[in-house]
Amino acid sequence: MSSLPPPLLELIAALRKLPGIGPRSAERLALHLVQSEAAQVRQLADALVKAVETIVSCERCGALTEQQPCAICADARRDHSLACVVERATDVISIEKAGGYRGLYHVLGGRISPLNGIGPEDLRIGELVKRLAAEPIKEIILALPTDVEGDATGYYLAKLLREKNVAITRIAHGLPAGSGLEFADELTLSRAIEGRRELR
Repeated sequence: MSSLPPPLLELIAALRKLPGIGPRSAERLALHLVQSEAAQVRQLADALVKAVETIVSCERCGALTEQQPCAICADARRDHSLACVVERATDVISIEKAGGYRGLYHVLGGRISPLNGIGPEDLRIGELVKRLAAEPIKEIILALPTDVEGDATGYYLAKLLREKNVAITRIAHGLPAGSGLEFADELTLSRAIEGRRELR
């Protein structure tokens, strides 16, 4: 029987449901919070509620936003002839942090996975086809995971969109910066060789 008060146990259990938070981390966070100033904890709670209530998916691309369309879709300075197809809205954030890409996005909301009962009709593929008819997109860049489901989704999209008069490319997959060949698995090495470019 735990000697911790029930409200603290309840808080630990709630924190454990967050991704990447194990039992010890949840306990540390909970103990920190209950020993913090009430105003500080209230500010955190208010920020959480506000984010959950105001952040939605962009109706056009599926990225996280509080306005429709999102700031990326509405930005006239971006290249509207490019659309980078990603699995999740968080992938948009990752690519934006990396910098260098100035096109648009399209979030599928998952990957084709017959074993998990997820087919093409469960993803935002129909919305992508509609965008190609309504927007001046000339190239689709597939930025999907390099696993069986990611590859299957990529091949499905390539086959579906081939007749839509749009170029279909895939991001190169290779070695992380600063790492050596001895740390790379066979798939990463083969993808790095396939995605090679001429030095200029």
